[in-house]
Amino acid sequence: MTTINTLGLPCPLPVIHAKKALREATVGQVVTVLVDNDIAVQNLEKMAKTQGHQVATTPQGANFEVAITVGHPVAVPSQEGGLVVAISRGTLGSGDEKLGRNLLKAFIFSLTELEPWPEYLLFFNGGAFLTCQGSDSLKDLQDLADRGIIIGTCGACLDYYGLRDQLKVGAVTNMMAIVSAMGQAKRLINV
Repeated sequence: MTTINTLGLPCPLPVIHAKKALREATVGQVVTVLVDNDIAVQNLEKMAKTQGHQVATTPQGANFEVAITVGHPVAVPSQEGGLVVAISRGTLGSGDEKLGRNLLKAFIFSLTELEPWPEYLLFFNGGAFLTCQGSDSLKDLQDLADRGIIIGTCGACLDYYGLRDQLKVGAVTNMMAIVSAMGQAKRLINV
């Protein structure tokens, strides 16, 4: 059994550490991740299930122990491509703003058809609006989240724009977690 202590680490770092340990584990091995918030539990459970692992979560006082039993790989597109998509605005390209919004909506939809799927979608600055109430991309983003793709929106950006209570998909993250995910990416798309 492998135990990973991610107490105090912001999302998505618990998932990053868990994925690394799971890649090195064998079928039947248990990887236990210690976390201190519900969002990390939810993200770990989604990731584990989409990769064909069994997962059991046990409260430990104010913390949680997420035990992931390594299963046989499932026949889903691999998320091992290490693709991170960072979106910092509400349009794709420059020029006509309406066209740019439509292009970005089509871009996000296209991510649902991409194989392998991205590991992370990161939203900051003007991109924060895309994960919030009123966004035309919520259905596609929720589809991606349901597949276990980690979606994080910058908390400072949500606060700046007064959107924190309007977040509808993914989790609140911070710049350190965004930089860490981008820094560990094998491939990066920056919009």
